[in-house]
Amino acid sequence: MNLQPEDARYLKRKVKGGSIDVHPTEKALVVNYELEATILGEMGDPMLGERKECQKIIRVKSLNPNSDLGSLAKEIIDKCKLIHPSKLPEVEQLLYYLQNRKESAPSKASGKTELHETPVVPTYDATEIDEVANINDLDEYLELLYEDVAEKIRGSALLLQLSRNPDNLEELFSNETVVSAMARVLRDDWKKSTELATNIIYIFFCFSSFTQFHGVILHFKIGALCMTIVEHEIKKYDLWKEELDKKKKAAEADKSNKKLKEEYEKSLRKFEGLVKKQEQLLRVAFYLLLNLAEDLKVEMKMKNKNAIKMLVKSLERDNFELLILVVSFLKKLSIFVENKTEMAELNIIEKLTKLIPCDHEDLLNITLRLLLNLSFDTDMRSKMIKFGLLPKLVSLLNNENHKLIVLCILYHVSMDEKSKSMFTYTDCIPMVMKMLFESPENPDIELLALCINLAANKRTAQIICEGQGLKMLMKRAFKFRDPLLMKMIRNISEHDGPTKNLFIDYISDLAEAVLNTEEEDFSLECLGVFGNLTIPDLDYELILKEYELIPWIKHKLQRGGAEDDWMLQVIILVGTVCNDDISARMLAETNIIQSLIELLNEKQEDDEMVCQIVYVFYQMIFHESTREVIIKDTQAPAYLIDLMHDKNAEIRKVCDNTLDIISEFDEEWAKKIQLEKFRWHNSQWLEMVESRGADEMADPYMYPEEGYADYLQDADILDRPDLFYPDGYDPSLIMDGHLTPEYIDENGVYGYGNEYEPYARPDSNMGFVNGGPAMDQYGQPIDEYGQPVDEYGRPIMLDEYDHYPQNYNFGPPEMAGEEDYEYGYSQDMR
Repeated sequence: MNLQPEDARYLKRKVKGGSIDVHPTEKALVVNYELEATILGEMGDPMLGERKECQKIIRVKSLNPNSDLGSLAKEIIDKCKLIHPSKLPEVEQLLYYLQNRKESAPSKASGKTELHETPVVPTYDATEIDEVANINDLDEYLELLYEDVAEKIRGSALLLQLSRNPDNLEELFSNETVVSAMARVLRDDWKKSTELATNIIYIFFCFSSFTQFHGVILHFKIGALCMTIVEHEIKKYDLWKEELDKKKKAAEADKSNKKLKEEYEKSLRKFEGLVKKQEQLLRVAFYLLLNLAEDLKVEMKMKNKNAIKMLVKSLERDNFELLILVVSFLKKLSIFVENKTEMAELNIIEKLTKLIPCDHEDLLNITLRLLLNLSFDTDMRSKMIKFGLLPKLVSLLNNENHKLIVLCILYHVSMDEKSKSMFTYTDCIPMVMKMLFESPENPDIELLALCINLAANKRTAQIICEGQGLKMLMKRAFKFRDPLLMKMIRNISEHDGPTKNLFIDYISDLAEAVLNTEEEDFSLECLGVFGNLTIPDLDYELILKEYELIPWIKHKLQRGGAEDDWMLQVIILVGTVCNDDISARMLAETNIIQSLIELLNEKQEDDEMVCQIVYVFYQMIFHESTREVIIKDTQAPAYLIDLMHDKNAEIRKVCDNTLDIISEFDEEWAKKIQLEKFRWHNSQWLEMVESRGADEMADPYMYPEEGYADYLQDADILDRPDLFYPDGYDPSLIMDGHLTPEYIDENGVYGYGNEYEPYARPDSNMGFVNGGPAMDQYGQPIDEYGQPVDEYGRPIMLDEYDHYPQNYNFGPPEMAGEEDYEYGYSQDMR
């Protein structure tokens, strides 16, 4: 017989009690029971039945060492109808076990353990109720939301039970009346009860776990309301703490007053209870906001409502579950520069310091990830050093859970030159060296990057090389042909002092590696090490001959002979080898200087290449055997003069030093160099003189007799030294005009006394006509720029038609009216 649904008339529920056990982690009892639902027909016959295994968790938060277990067990049985009274001794025994069980604090792991990528979903039940919620009773729970606060709490707790089952969310979501009622109750009554607010926010948090429900949450503006609630709770916490501190100070001030002490202890217990409830509320509220922040527009709105300030303020709490959530939220926000800047202003690094290290592995891991995001900022890295995070981070290198993140943070810190030396005050260098030598063929790239940065500091490089450090590095580098490890060794070779001499034993290996270009990256780093070995006692001549490096160098410096990276390192090697007189002559005889000049033309936009080529010239100028080749046989000095005013300060510095040496040994080049320096130093003055000269040549009266016209039009202004100096000029004392006025004293002779000012501009008489002041067409005096002045040289302002003012008095001051004597004006003159 086939039964139709309409044949079912009655529903019968039957609850059968089961076993009781203790919760594995919490102070709670777990009651197992069986729920049997049977559909009865019209005649009372069972038509359809279903059984389901269920659990009820009874949390006994008030359980403590002084609790009366008999009374507590009886109270539990009276409230929970699922436990038969005959099981009273069993409940009492379980409570005794819970009372004496040690709470398992999170262990501080040193080996690899499983970490959670996201915060754990809250396991909070806001209200202890005996009822089991049923989706069919949804309308009854809805009616409870319109009763008093106690009934609203009960109704919200039952709705929360349903919401925690994802299968019910779709049906709850489709019932708009229930959702809008919960939103209304939260908006109206959240200040009346923390439990009520926590329950309803938790329900919306369950919705927020699924993106398709976000639209409804945003429609009812639950996110904005949560922000308001969180802000209010944080202010309440500050007031509670302030009041508690006052009572604590009063009790400490008068220790003999037991009443004050008891009042403080009572307030402390109350404070702890309130804080516990508040932190549950904050946890679900922040988790709800974190889920909604998946939308960047929503996240920006949260940022504008001071979400970052609230989160940073919450870092002061001690609840590790809340802290995990807060730090996770901050980590998500920290990927944007604006948010990171705000965090810096709120001193987030100082607040995070207390969390490193901590006993909770998940919290420690997420805090380190936040620090990694913040460490991309230079100021943040400086604060990490300032607040003593460096030794704490180094101590975490032994923890497999956090080793990789810590290496990344330390790498960022080591990017700052000032911070590198701070590593010498920690155990970082021995630890990373041990990790490097114990690692397989390909170590973590983060570990190598940190080692490369540390090797760039002289003190840390010396610690690395202590004992057999360099020997083991070289052995490993050549064994695995690792270019990154050789880059670290190259950084070590840059430092002057005892570490550089350690490389003498490896000259042969380096030279062979340079010539063997099968592994280009590795060979290039070996060449870099070779180029850094500026050791006075090293026989470069022998090295060049034994390994036949000169033809190899010449080939690499030819156009197209090598890539730019190789070419640059070869030039650096040439500069190093040219420290030796004989080696420099050997290189000069092979016409390498000409190859360098051609490279200078071709790579003039590459500052590093230009600087190193100029340095080679500088090195060769020192040796008498190569000096003549540079000065007489090449145009290198001319190129150096062109580079003398390059925008790169280092190039200018090397050029100036090289040209100074050239000037000492060659008089002709000395004149040209001095002339160019004078031109550059006085360029503005020369430009003004030449431009004025060109403009004024049309005036035949400008230079009536002196004959300056031909000079200004056809001659070089620097060929007339008589114009640079006033009275006392003697041509016999000047060597062809190549010296600048800076080298001439006031008597026209060479002077290097205390009054010598190397950068003083010379005085000039250009633009002035000797023989009295110039006159305009009315016979009135004008200055050298054609502007009218009186006979005492005072400027006169003309009117808009270039006429003299109507009250201007053509005469000395005594001819003016008495009343205008002071200004030299007369009212009668027009």
